[in-house]
Amino acid sequence: MMTEDGTLLQVSDLKKHFPIYSQGVFRRQAVNYVRAVDGVSFTIKRGEVLGLVGESGCGKTTTGRVILRALKPTGGEVLFQDRDKGEVDLARLDRAELRDIWRNIQLIFQDPYSSLNPRMTLEQIVGEPLHNYDILHGGALHDRVAELLRLVGLRPEYMSRYPHAFSGGQRQRIGIARALALNPQMIICDEPVSALDVSIQAQILNLLQDLQAQFQLTYLFISHDLSVVRHLSDRVAVMYVGKIVEIADTEELFNSIRHPYSEALLSSAPTPDPRAKRKHIPLKGEVPDPANPPSGCYFHPRCQYVKDRCKVETPPLRETTPGHWAACHFSEALSLGV
Repeated sequence: MMTEDGTLLQVSDLKKHFPIYSQGVFRRQAVNYVRAVDGVSFTIKRGEVLGLVGESGCGKTTTGRVILRALKPTGGEVLFQDRDKGEVDLARLDRAELRDIWRNIQLIFQDPYSSLNPRMTLEQIVGEPLHNYDILHGGALHDRVAELLRLVGLRPEYMSRYPHAFSGGQRQRIGIARALALNPQMIICDEPVSALDVSIQAQILNLLQDLQAQFQLTYLFISHDLSVVRHLSDRVAVMYVGKIVEIADTEELFNSIRHPYSEALLSSAPTPDPRAKRKHIPLKGEVPDPANPPSGCYFHPRCQYVKDRCKVETPPLRETTPGHWAACHFSEALSLGV
């Protein structure tokens, strides 16, 4: 089932706050909260790749895990257009209901070394989702695993081997095959190439791109690497201290920046042309503590364009030009770019 505008996933005011407890001997009380995800909203259309980018600790991985319901949200809605159940709010489903939904939304993990069970063979790892959902058994399961391995560029003869026999890139291909096993509608890619060598990264990215086109997959692609996000994504959302600060079509965002944090992030990304001149914008200070964020705009202590209004008034995420949203009071007035 699809909405009229083709939206597959709609996230509205999503929050995940982790409690900080007092150190009392007899009674533990929540004295504060880490606002890891603090009011995130975005949509993803069917067949689209949305890149979610930001510094380490900004909350992007937590956002992905809350959407998948590996973590229970503190608040907000996660509306998913499931092909079998219709529109469901993942934020409010119980464990039994989630089991059915997880057939259509899968996860590719960041670390290809720790995400595979070292005691299971390749056939067992890739075939496990099909076995758990009682879809295939015996020879049919064996044939399906062989097909999945061919899809990701691995030889079916490897099925009897264990994960230690494979390189990092091959292990990530195994993880991708496992994610494809149930023919999902959407895959959350949690920094799937950050642990790999640069040459292997390109191969995995091209594989993900080919699979997305072949099966009309929808990706939420989480990364801290802007060059990777630019290569794969249709739209990009920039995250800072638990909030979305900018979201736009990929080329629009890279060519017409509307938020000072995006500008600084882009200026720190390496360019393949050593002769290209790029303005480097060093960020002063540290990323704010999500348990004690600053007043007003969270970015104001590090922003070179800061004004008094920024210190006291939180900027809403607003549409500055059609399809381009930014959370900055002075988006239209600033001349940003690198």
